[in-house]
Amino acid sequence: MRFLVRFMGFLFAAGTVVFLVGVGAVAGLIWHFSKDLPDYSQLQDYEPPVMTRVHAVDGSLLGEYAKERRLYLPIQAVPKLVINAFLAAEDKNFYEHGGIDYTGMARAGLVYLQNYGSNRRPQGASTITQQVAKNFLLTNEVSFARKIKEALLAMRIEKTYSKDKILELYLNEIYLGLGAYGIAAASLVYFDKSVNELTVAEAAYLAALPKMPATLHPVRNRDRAIERRNYVIDRLQENGWIKQADAEKARKEPLAVTNRSNGAHTFAGEYFAEEVRRDIFERYGEKKLYEGGLSVRTTLDPKIQVMARKAMVSGLVNYDEQQGYRGAMSKLDISGDWGVKLAEIKSLSDISPWRMAVVLETSDQSARIGFQPGRELGGAVSKQRETGIVTLDGVRWARAAQGATKGRAPTAVSQVLQPGDVIYADPLYKDGQPVEGQYRLRQIPEVSGAMVAMDPWTGRVLAMVGGFSFDQSQFNRATQAYRQPGSSFKPIVYSAALDNGYTPSTVVLDAPIEIDQGQGAGVWRPENFSSGKFQGPVTLRNALRQSLNTVTVRLAQDIGMPLIGEYARRFGVYDELPNYLSYALGAGETTAMRMATAYSMIANGGRRVKPTLIDRIQDRYGHTIFKHDQRECRGCDAPGGWKNQAEPQLIDRREQVLDSMTAYQITELMEGVVQAGTATVVREVGKPIAGKTGTTNEAKDAWFVGFSPDVAVAIYMGYDKPRPLGRGNAATGGHLAAPIARDFLKLALADKPAVPFKVPAGIKLVRVVAKTGMRAGPGETGGTILEAFKPGTAPPDNYSVIGVADADGRMPQQPPPPDSGFFMRPGTGGLY
Repeated sequence: MRFLVRFMGFLFAAGTVVFLVGVGAVAGLIWHFSKDLPDYSQLQDYEPPVMTRVHAVDGSLLGEYAKERRLYLPIQAVPKLVINAFLAAEDKNFYEHGGIDYTGMARAGLVYLQNYGSNRRPQGASTITQQVAKNFLLTNEVSFARKIKEALLAMRIEKTYSKDKILELYLNEIYLGLGAYGIAAASLVYFDKSVNELTVAEAAYLAALPKMPATLHPVRNRDRAIERRNYVIDRLQENGWIKQADAEKARKEPLAVTNRSNGAHTFAGEYFAEEVRRDIFERYGEKKLYEGGLSVRTTLDPKIQVMARKAMVSGLVNYDEQQGYRGAMSKLDISGDWGVKLAEIKSLSDISPWRMAVVLETSDQSARIGFQPGRELGGAVSKQRETGIVTLDGVRWARAAQGATKGRAPTAVSQVLQPGDVIYADPLYKDGQPVEGQYRLRQIPEVSGAMVAMDPWTGRVLAMVGGFSFDQSQFNRATQAYRQPGSSFKPIVYSAALDNGYTPSTVVLDAPIEIDQGQGAGVWRPENFSSGKFQGPVTLRNALRQSLNTVTVRLAQDIGMPLIGEYARRFGVYDELPNYLSYALGAGETTAMRMATAYSMIANGGRRVKPTLIDRIQDRYGHTIFKHDQRECRGCDAPGGWKNQAEPQLIDRREQVLDSMTAYQITELMEGVVQAGTATVVREVGKPIAGKTGTTNEAKDAWFVGFSPDVAVAIYMGYDKPRPLGRGNAATGGHLAAPIARDFLKLALADKPAVPFKVPAGIKLVRVVAKTGMRAGPGETGGTILEAFKPGTAPPDNYSVIGVADADGRMPQQPPPPDSGFFMRPGTGGLY
């Protein structure tokens, strides 16, 4: 008995020692691993990388920019269905344990012992809290040391943060495949839905992804993905979180995912979106752009953007087709499965409804074509094959391009297309309706160009076309292409003159002129477009209307190039303008954006505008960090509601770069260009339009810049490597660029009333003889117009001409030629 007692005492003592040693070992182990634990308090200030989203004025999504596609959702915004799906898949006891699920750990330990030595990855037993600890604070190393640290951190996190906060961190941090981080982004990427729109099956699929997103790819591993999704659905039903009927319905639901684009989401908005991305990058840097979660509201009007692209593309294509057909893009062996081979050729993704196709067979009357098949989400070529017919009507334009001349119109389709030709085609229209199954041959235009449409009062860019296709060339010709504006610069010269004492009735000599350029540069003899033809004395109105170069040069001589350079700088056309007279004719280089901005300042009465693509930017917390409109609104804040106080007032402190009366005068002169000058095609818009065409030397660039009271537009057409667009009138701004402006303005102003340009206070409208600019006599109406004059100026009563100097270099009054239509009047003469 004594022996038994002593033995039991020995066992107790030994057990106590072992227990104490064990406790000490565990305590030592905890102390050892606790020394190097990361600071979990940083979770309180966690700011995950969140993607920047860019929206158009109507709220439609224009683009998303991120290194990790993530949208942060507070837990209160996550539907209960989604929460339950992730709990069912990952940690059903989440709201009950203290950070560690001991039952799960035991199960994982048993599996580990069973698989020991098999090189299989150990089964995890991590709770959601442990996953937060690992994802935020540790690495993905597979070791007991990491698991111990993970458990220790999980217990500390549970004591510091609420369950909802931990779950919020988890649901926003996890990677769910296809570049999506967090449930909000994954919902958009996989299903193009918000989390509130997810079905049971869709929520279950997302919940299945955290452990192995690549393995559960919805296309490459569809069967396994559905199996795992259904497992989550079973757990939801087992836990009583969904009804049996809902579970059965969800299991039968196919796994249908969308292929959401990473690019611009508004059709035709690619150039605009990229320009916004560059702007944000320059303002805030790369990290803020791709991780800052900015919300950007742009100035883009999607409806106007589509109109602008339609008009610009039509203009480029029409011109290009007039130059003839250059042949197929490439040749393809059509034996076997032509669809797979065609799918390997890069096609432009942003020129819908154009589609790439290959010619399968031809005859005199038609050709059968096969369209490029699409690709499934996993990248596999679709098995569907679609064909169509190109008829003779669809190739009639396709004369063979032969340098400066073009071949004859084709009389058979087989003269244009051969089997294996890779082409583009789009639906053939007759009487405004598409002909079913019939298509028209297309070719990518070699010529390019740009268009900018702007609100002239604010500088907000409503639409921007930077070329034919962003997918073809990311070079934005609206902002990056510096081209000579030609005669579209002349309104700046005339504005400088009108702002400094000249009137629309000032007369300047249109006659040959020679300019000694000095320093051995020779003599420059500027000519009008109609070379060799001169009109003698002409008014500024008529000179601008007919775009007379010699008059502009004489005017520039008279007022001086330094003054013109100052106005060019004010308007933002050039930063610095050399003091050479050729620059008065638009020999410098500028952009369509700058020209649209300059004309906007004329349209709004001379106020400075700064072009912008962005209305406002908010940070991830909704705080506005940039706003374009800097005007002060006095009285807009009305605490307590309406109490019959004075109406709010907008205080506009923008610089006046041009006198408002001068702005109206030059506007009226440019209205004359549209009504009876080089841009008469724009008259078809049927609304008040002012503008000016431009054609550079050798017709390498064709321009139209103009405005209505509501919108300013700048358009140029030209080859990226400048070369002549043609010869004669067919290659001028009035023939190439102005029709594009007409087509665009017809669409953009269709629902706008025909509002005339506002006459500023102080302007006097005086009836003058249109040809001479002199005051009309009493009762004289034929050949007269109302001309705008500033206070202190008036139509001349007698005749004086700028551009004829006497021996002393003075500009005397000169009688007009007998057959000019001008005649002398008694009086004292007018200002010039």
